[in-house]
Amino acid sequence: MSELVDIFVSSVRDGFVQVSAFVAVTVLLFSYVQYKTDGALVRRLEQNRRAGPLVGAFMGLTPGCGGAIVMMPLYVRGSVSFGTVVATLIATAGDAAFVILALAPEAGLYAYGISFVAAVVFGYAVDTVGLGVGRIDRAVSRIGRTVTDGGFAAPTVGSQVHHYEEAQGCEVHDDATRHSPILTPLSKVALGAWWVAAAFGLVAGVLYLLRGAPDVPMVVAPSFAGAFTVFGITGTALSFYLYFVGRHYVGHGHVGKAKDTFANAQETLTHAAMETSFVTVWVIGAYLLYEYGLVFTGIEIQAVAAAAGVLAPVMGAVVGLIPGCGPQIVLATAYSQGAIPFSALTANAISQDGDALFPLIAIDKKAAIVASIYTTIPALIVGVGLHLLFGPMFGFGVL
Repeated sequence: MSELVDIFVSSVRDGFVQVSAFVAVTVLLFSYVQYKTDGALVRRLEQNRRAGPLVGAFMGLTPGCGGAIVMMPLYVRGSVSFGTVVATLIATAGDAAFVILALAPEAGLYAYGISFVAAVVFGYAVDTVGLGVGRIDRAVSRIGRTVTDGGFAAPTVGSQVHHYEEAQGCEVHDDATRHSPILTPLSKVALGAWWVAAAFGLVAGVLYLLRGAPDVPMVVAPSFAGAFTVFGITGTALSFYLYFVGRHYVGHGHVGKAKDTFANAQETLTHAAMETSFVTVWVIGAYLLYEYGLVFTGIEIQAVAAAAGVLAPVMGAVVGLIPGCGPQIVLATAYSQGAIPFSALTANAISQDGDALFPLIAIDKKAAIVASIYTTIPALIVGVGLHLLFGPMFGFGVL
């Protein structure tokens, strides 16, 4: 029981500092560009759909998952094609990029450069010739109802939330915002406190990576470990409040489809906080599922991924199928320690979808499954090809 509690507390703390704080700054930067350009970036992308896979690959390439996350609502709204989604997810560097770039920068540059090229090529191939998207759609059609139509999204999600809240007798406005003399001001205070936790969490996260991702003791004290613990737990607690309660009172209440308005700086900050809180809930759930899975099954993914021969990149690609960044961070750490070859790292970099897949899962499970299949195919081709051409290359680029 003690071990299970420790896993829970450490996952709650680490998930915010190691993931959410970096996601927040990435989403905020993108939102700030939207604010300063009054949404021109998205409008330009909507007007030039042919550039979608290229833009998606660039967004996915940004370290962390924030750049990829902001592309998923655009697909749900029909602003970008399914090929753009595939390109974004293939190029997604995830939070494992922070580990690799800190501990094995040369390997990271090569792995993510190869991933970017594969993303652009495969994304345009999906949009141009289909690559059997329709066939795969039909193969997984029994898993769940899709909101896509021929690879593009239909705008049906937000209205469902609106009608539900009307049926519950809530005071609903066009943006589905509720008003309460207690919860409205409380939610605004929580939003401000969340940004304080995110700012200090980001500082703690950067220091954590600069120190080589060490084990951080669970303490409450005026020290690095104390700040790591306090702001990590506080940030997660506030994220859960904003997601389950506060989002209904600050104007961004649509689940998985936060209101995309940038009328002023406050709206921009609110949008970024709501998007990140939404991701945080999923990330913590993924952390707990992953960690408890190891405890109850005894399976060490790192040991499996380090299998000899050509199975190494295959396993790297398979591990990349797991949503979230936890397993990918394990592989990145394993590579920096010389436990897995470069081919496995590259295959995982291409296959992994990071936390960006969670919003798509929440809104359209079928599209998420199809996208995961399409990110695994180039991962297998490139990973196995690298292994056969250049060998395992253990320790390449490690500091």
